[in-house]
Amino acid sequence: MWVTADGHIRQALLPDGRYDEARGTRESAYTGSYTVTGSHIDYLDDTGFTATGDVRDGVLFHEHLVLYREADDKISARVQAGGRRAGRL
Repeated sequence: MWVTADGHIRQALLPDGRYDEARGTRESAYTGSYTVTGSHIDYLDDTGFTATGDVRDGVLFHEHLVLYREADDKISARVQAGGRRAGRL
């Protein structure tokens, strides 16, 4: 699970090559498939649009978003500093 520092966007990259992205209280706001080449990710949404991402130093840069691994200490500290509990994500 990848999550923005504020916990608003949560992206699960599933082992079967599918992704499921939640935004706020809207679960499965975006779903589709993804492929990984090295540290680069290509996304194909079920509605047909495409996006890309790159993992650098353990951080996922997905278009204009910056996402952290949910279990990562960095995100836990950032989320707690923002007044949200990490366990809620």
